[in-house]
Amino acid sequence: MKKMLSVLLAVMLMMSLLAVPALAEDQVLTVVTWDATTTPYLIAQKDAFEASHPGVTIEYVDVASQDYAVKATTMLEGGDTSDIFMIKEIDNLINWQAQGFAAPLDTNGYDMSGFVGTEVNYAVDGVQYAIPFRSDFWVLFYNKDLFDAAGVELPTNDMTWDQYAELAKKMTDKDKGIYGTHYHTWLSAVVNWAVCDGVNTLADKNYDDLLYFYKLYQDLEDSGACMSYADLKAAGLHYSAAFANGNIAMLPMGYWYVSTLIGYNKDGTCNFNWGITAVPHAEGVAAGSSFGNLTGAMINAKSEKKDLAWEYISWLGGVEGAKATASVGARPAWVSEEVAASMSSVEGFPADETSKGALLPAAVAMEWPVAEKVADIKTIVNEEHSMIMAREITPEEGIEEMNERVAELFE
Repeated sequence: MKKMLSVLLAVMLMMSLLAVPALAEDQVLTVVTWDATTTPYLIAQKDAFEASHPGVTIEYVDVASQDYAVKATTMLEGGDTSDIFMIKEIDNLINWQAQGFAAPLDTNGYDMSGFVGTEVNYAVDGVQYAIPFRSDFWVLFYNKDLFDAAGVELPTNDMTWDQYAELAKKMTDKDKGIYGTHYHTWLSAVVNWAVCDGVNTLADKNYDDLLYFYKLYQDLEDSGACMSYADLKAAGLHYSAAFANGNIAMLPMGYWYVSTLIGYNKDGTCNFNWGITAVPHAEGVAAGSSFGNLTGAMINAKSEKKDLAWEYISWLGGVEGAKATASVGARPAWVSEEVAASMSSVEGFPADETSKGALLPAAVAMEWPVAEKVADIKTIVNEEHSMIMAREITPEEGIEEMNERVAELFE
């Protein structure tokens, strides 16, 4: 009887020991984000993390994209205990950190080299409060078929803006209705290249560095190498449709357009071969320098699962999370040969080495930095930009107005 009792106790002990890790592993992480059911990379990230972390479930709290900043702030102010909040705008994180909603991250031993410096935008006083996992930086798209037909060498990952302008003029054929390049009407598409040096920003109160790019654009417009701003505004022509028409040789645009073009080739909207290169660079600026925006993730200071939340966001920003993000054509924040190989393996991505090389930017500056009165600065700069582009004022006059009006904000 004693022997049977001992065996029974041993079995019960083994069962209890086996049950402990199961209970510890069966956990749910709540992640507040936007458009969760319609964003492919969110679905891919969830599936990949759950597959590599048995017993852990990612549960998205879905907030409408247009209301995200307001509703997420309301949730945090109300004491919401969701574990992770995704960061849509950098200033959201800065505000949440100031209010005590963001948990400081211990990144000792965590490799952040693949973020090529973008992670500093999520740090306050040297302390990291979020990890980036997406970075939609800008590249140069080109129509390979047009270049081949013209017998002109393809763009490269190391071109200056002067070389780009020369190439655009060379590819222009007015008789055939072919434009050498295309500029969307946004400020970012025309002059944001000035911030790629990592020194200038659009909130530094001095806009003299934009003059070169406005002059470059106006010269190309005057030569007929690109459609005029007036015509684009009158027609309401979107850059995606313009390039898909097949009569534009080059297009500086955000990486997000890659997935659009892949889809266009699949559904027949366009049927030409295309590729990408790094955006051209100014003299003295490293080839492969670009600008863009970040998406990241922070841990809620009220989360009761901070260790597991850190495991998730550190995975999300690292190589494995980057592969999941890249698997659906989205651009991860992590830059490496391994991640680039994953991105270029997406069906429909150009097979040439130059396009693959464009996936490895040397540096990525922020389109707009976090800065005092940045919303007011944006309004002023965009107002003057519209008048310069419409030729209502000269670039010199517009830049002088930017300098004076922004300075007045701080008087």
